[in-house]
Amino acid sequence: MDLELFPDQAYQSIMGFGGAFTEAAAYTLSRMSEDKRQEVIRRYFDPAEGLGYTLGRVHIHSCDFALGNYTYVEDNDTELTSFDIAHDHKWVLPLIHDAAKVKGSPFTMLASPWSPPAWMKTNGEMNNGGKLRPEYREAWAMYYTKFIRAYEAEGVPIWGISVQNEPAAKQTWDSCEYTAEEERDFVKAYLGPIMEREGLDNVNIVIWDHNRDIIVERASTVLNDPEAAKYVWGTGVHWYVSEDFAQVGQVHELFPDKHLLFTEGCQEGGVHLGAWETGERYARNMIGDFSNWMEGYLDWNLVLDETGGPNHVNNLCDAPVIADTQTGEVHYNSSFYYIGHFSKYVRPGAVRIGQTLLRSDISSVAFRNTDGSIAVVVLNETDASCRFSLGCGDQIADAGLPAHSIVTYVIAV
Repeated sequence: MDLELFPDQAYQSIMGFGGAFTEAAAYTLSRMSEDKRQEVIRRYFDPAEGLGYTLGRVHIHSCDFALGNYTYVEDNDTELTSFDIAHDHKWVLPLIHDAAKVKGSPFTMLASPWSPPAWMKTNGEMNNGGKLRPEYREAWAMYYTKFIRAYEAEGVPIWGISVQNEPAAKQTWDSCEYTAEEERDFVKAYLGPIMEREGLDNVNIVIWDHNRDIIVERASTVLNDPEAAKYVWGTGVHWYVSEDFAQVGQVHELFPDKHLLFTEGCQEGGVHLGAWETGERYARNMIGDFSNWMEGYLDWNLVLDETGGPNHVNNLCDAPVIADTQTGEVHYNSSFYYIGHFSKYVRPGAVRIGQTLLRSDISSVAFRNTDGSIAVVVLNETDASCRFSLGCGDQIADAGLPAHSIVTYVIAV
């Protein structure tokens, strides 16, 4: 048997799939016709017709995929009395609300900051790295709670927050650097206790929110400290720099009571319209991460325009959906369909199951849904078509994959 499934071997439970409601995505869709805007929303979020997305991510004030730097408070307002999310009412919140209507319920929403306000930082600006000044740690921790409450008041419950997007990177856009020890101590002494004090200990805290290459070292520094670890739900992962998926699995082995969530990935370098390898990159990473205990998947921008933006520092990227604001056309890249091979058939609450794969020319991962059905995703990245035998219990099938293709087999109960 080339690929044999073992439905009784259960691993992690799957949260779901989704993408980021960035200002760039929301603004771009606002520039399209209402028919096209609704089409994109439906094709992502409709549980039957679309990809069935159930997760979401939103940035706490600006990120690079915003129209510029902005915050929710006036400068030097340490009491945060001026806190106001009015900026988000223009594009971001309307998109979230319209998507939730199509989905039929609120999202499991992760919120992430890219930078504290400039006046809270050592470099005096939101961009180009810098650090959180020690005297503003309490005010910054309170800022998260203000954001959570404000979004809740708008009917958008926040499932979790990450401490900092990409804390090991000094970027030309909104960014803030933390060492592993600084992230640990901020969670332990400020963010965790203040969330608890404010009655928000039901909102999950995600650490790292960065690449696989040093995930073991960074997660270990925080999670080996029981006073910090008690506040932490788990570790967020991005796909840039490294595809060493075993590093993700090692974090699970070290801290099996904590969780793992893929929080960002995209194709860099502007739009790659019609490219096939971008879809394969998504599938390869999803198979690699889910095989190493990942519990959910969050893509980056849901939609970008024809330039791969807007991005206020010209860090242009690709997205599964490109909305051409000049022609009014919507393009669905290969990545959109490759993600759908997972999100449409692996539903929230599914569990990854055991498999034995005796072939090196294909890769695969399998899940058992709550209704008992089995979904197995098989990827062929080679230049040759192949045939293989697929077995599950007493059922055996002869299956085939063309070169550079993906297929999802659903085995009904």
